[in-house]
Amino acid sequence: MTTIMELDGIDLSTHPFGWMLLLIFIVGYYFIAREDKYHLDKSKPALFIGTFMYILIGGYYAFYGLNFVPFKREITHLVYEIAEIFFFLFVAMTFVEALIERGVFNALKGKLIAKGYSYRELFWITGFLAFFISPIADNLTTALILSTVLVTIERNDKAFLVPSAINVVVAANAGGVWSPFGDITTLMAWTAQKGQFTDFLYLFPAAFIGWIVTAFLLVRYVPDLDPNKEGDQEAAEKIEILKGGKVIIGIGIATIAMSVIAKQVMQLPPMWGMLFGLSVLQLYTYSLKRRHKQDVNIFKTISKIENNTLLFFFGILAAVGALYFAGFLNYVSKLYDAYDPMYVNIGVGFVSAIIDNVPVMSAVLKANPAIDHAQWMLLTLTAGVGGSLISFGSAAGVGVMGRMHGIYTFSAHMKLGWTVLVGYGVSLVVWYIQFMVLGLY
Repeated sequence: MTTIMELDGIDLSTHPFGWMLLLIFIVGYYFIAREDKYHLDKSKPALFIGTFMYILIGGYYAFYGLNFVPFKREITHLVYEIAEIFFFLFVAMTFVEALIERGVFNALKGKLIAKGYSYRELFWITGFLAFFISPIADNLTTALILSTVLVTIERNDKAFLVPSAINVVVAANAGGVWSPFGDITTLMAWTAQKGQFTDFLYLFPAAFIGWIVTAFLLVRYVPDLDPNKEGDQEAAEKIEILKGGKVIIGIGIATIAMSVIAKQVMQLPPMWGMLFGLSVLQLYTYSLKRRHKQDVNIFKTISKIENNTLLFFFGILAAVGALYFAGFLNYVSKLYDAYDPMYVNIGVGFVSAIIDNVPVMSAVLKANPAIDHAQWMLLTLTAGVGGSLISFGSAAGVGVMGRMHGIYTFSAHMKLGWTVLVGYGVSLVVWYIQFMVLGLY
């Protein structure tokens, strides 16, 4: 007869070997967090601990002659999950680089400068765009696009770039909370039938007001200066998008729509629609070269992708997956049995920032605690917004760290992190008044 151990593996969370795995994760996490101090790119320790921890677990199973069925099942599932995120990011970054090559962001920068916007006005414009684009385009893609706009406007002024980057990350994550397409944790809750599509729209007030409060606190650190120091607004106005750039924008929008349709209608992973869009982009760039002598080498564009960002995601998801397989994340779900679900859900936001909101949400969904609809909505809010508390607590934050390497760092974020914490608290208050006091959901 097949035993429970053979089906589910073994719990290593109380075993010295499991403690060693946890120690490896903590040490690796320390070097990830102190990237700016040691000048060690975050992808290196993340990839090391992610691969090393599973090698150790595999060696443990081999040494003790354990059944490899649960181990192989976990690896297969993990590779599938990582592949979904990896290829989704790969395509999103490729589109961003293609738009850069066609001068789309330079043209947008030129339009903004030509209108004479100050740094503080640009701060608000990019923030609002991030909040309202992310529910459609997802928080990572939105953050990548708008952080690219920021660095094309100003490449060196950290007084402008750091608070603006934090603003974009917070706005993109908050915007992704109230749409199943805006954040993977919201999508997970929706597909697990913890709410109807329209149910998540009720999170808009909490997400929006929380971001606005953070933005009002952050904008005080932005210099009230004009980025167009030479005053050459006429030259900025003349910057045009290169041929094919507008079509690539259209292909990008259609690609996002295709990934949604692939998921909701055809039951394909979102990366399938994204990769289809990449194939269309490749065919279009081929047509540009043949018909208009515009050489947009898509493979050259791909080579400019922040591969460190992709490797970081692989490593950190593998490392967290190892902790989950070892049994450590089970403690998170068990908390619901011992404490008030509201307080546990609030704590999930902080855990999401430290570990990663995807595996935390996955652990809670697998445990399926007996909580009501309002608490599932709170969980969605905290898991999504809580990732903004730390620079690499969300996909959007990691993406911007890669795009603004050496500028938007862990320490730079934490210096202004209190503004995000205040906004997080305001979001919780708004949720409580709306859901628990007024019952408007």
